[in-house]
Amino acid sequence: MLTNKNIRSRGKVSLTKYFQQFTEGDNVAIVRELAVQRPGFPSRIQGRTGVVIGKQGNSYVVSIKDFTKKKTYIVMPVHLKKIKVI
Repeated sequence: MLTNKNIRSRGKVSLTKYFQQFTEGDNVAIVRELAVQRPGFPSRIQGRTGVVIGKQGNSYVVSIKDFTKKKTYIVMPVHLKKIKVI
Protein backbone atom coordinates (compact mmCIF):
# COMPACT_ATOMS: atom_id res chain seq x y z
CA MET A 1 0.00 0.00 0.00
CA LEU A 2 1.23 3.43 -0.87
CA THR A 3 2.02 5.58 2.15
CA ASN A 4 4.02 8.45 0.70
CA LYS A 5 5.06 9.89 -2.64
CA ASN A 6 8.42 10.36 -4.26
CA ILE A 7 9.98 13.74 -3.43
CA ARG A 8 9.79 14.87 -7.08
CA SER A 9 6.10 14.07 -7.41
CA ARG A 10 4.87 15.81 -4.27
CA GLY A 11 2.65 18.84 -4.35
CA LYS A 12 -0.38 19.65 -6.41
CA VAL A 13 -1.81 17.17 -8.84
CA SER A 14 -1.72 18.30 -12.45
CA LEU A 15 -5.02 19.24 -14.01
CA THR A 16 -4.44 16.88 -16.90
CA LYS A 17 -4.77 13.94 -14.51
CA TYR A 18 -8.09 15.28 -13.22
CA PHE A 19 -9.54 15.72 -16.71
CA GLN A 20 -8.33 12.51 -18.36
CA GLN A 21 -10.73 11.05 -20.88
CA PHE A 22 -11.32 7.32 -21.22
CA THR A 23 -13.60 5.42 -23.55
CA GLU A 24 -15.48 2.22 -22.94
CA GLY A 25 -13.20 -0.78 -23.30
CA ASP A 26 -9.99 1.02 -22.28
CA ASN A 27 -7.68 -0.99 -20.04
CA VAL A 28 -6.64 0.98 -16.98
CA ALA A 29 -4.49 0.48 -13.92
CA ILE A 30 -5.75 1.81 -10.60
CA VAL A 31 -3.02 3.81 -8.88
CA ARG A 32 -4.12 5.77 -5.84
CA GLU A 33 -3.22 9.46 -5.91
CA LEU A 34 -2.22 10.29 -2.36
CA ALA A 35 -2.69 14.05 -2.77
CA VAL A 36 -6.45 13.53 -3.29
CA GLN A 37 -7.92 12.61 0.07
CA ARG A 38 -11.47 11.52 -0.53
CA PRO A 39 -13.06 9.02 1.80
CA GLY A 40 -13.87 5.56 0.61
CA PHE A 41 -10.93 4.48 -1.54
CA PRO A 42 -10.68 0.74 -0.95
CA SER A 43 -7.08 -0.31 -0.43
CA ARG A 44 -7.62 -3.74 -1.98
CA ILE A 45 -7.99 -2.28 -5.48
CA GLN A 46 -4.64 -0.46 -5.38
CA GLY A 47 -2.47 -1.74 -8.21
CA ARG A 48 -5.22 -3.76 -9.92
CA THR A 49 -6.03 -3.53 -13.60
CA GLY A 50 -9.47 -3.42 -15.12
CA VAL A 51 -11.63 -2.33 -18.00
CA VAL A 52 -13.65 0.89 -18.21
CA ILE A 53 -17.33 0.02 -18.58
CA GLY A 54 -18.83 3.50 -18.58
CA LYS A 55 -18.95 6.93 -17.02
CA GLN A 56 -20.93 8.06 -13.99
CA GLY A 57 -20.76 11.77 -13.35
CA ASN A 58 -17.11 12.81 -13.39
CA SER A 59 -15.94 9.32 -12.44
CA TYR A 60 -15.59 6.09 -14.37
CA VAL A 61 -17.06 2.67 -13.72
CA VAL A 62 -14.25 0.11 -13.81
CA SER A 63 -14.73 -3.66 -13.91
CA ILE A 64 -12.10 -5.64 -12.01
CA LYS A 65 -11.74 -9.39 -11.79
CA ASP A 66 -11.30 -10.25 -8.10
CA PHE A 67 -10.06 -13.84 -8.24
CA THR A 68 -13.15 -15.53 -9.73
CA LYS A 69 -15.73 -12.75 -9.36
CA LYS A 70 -16.16 -9.64 -11.46
CA LYS A 71 -16.65 -6.48 -9.43
CA THR A 72 -17.35 -2.91 -10.47
CA TYR A 73 -15.96 0.18 -8.79
CA ILE A 74 -16.55 3.87 -9.38
CA VAL A 75 -13.16 5.57 -9.54
CA MET A 76 -12.17 9.18 -10.13
CA PRO A 77 -9.99 9.70 -13.23
CA VAL A 78 -7.09 11.01 -11.14
CA HIS A 79 -6.63 7.47 -9.81
CA LEU A 80 -6.62 5.83 -13.25
CA LYS A 81 -3.72 5.24 -15.60
CA LYS A 82 -4.24 4.04 -19.17
CA ILE A 83 -2.32 0.93 -20.12
CA LYS A 84 -1.68 -0.69 -23.46
CA VAL A 85 -2.48 -4.34 -23.93
CA ILE A 86 -0.52 -6.10 -26.62
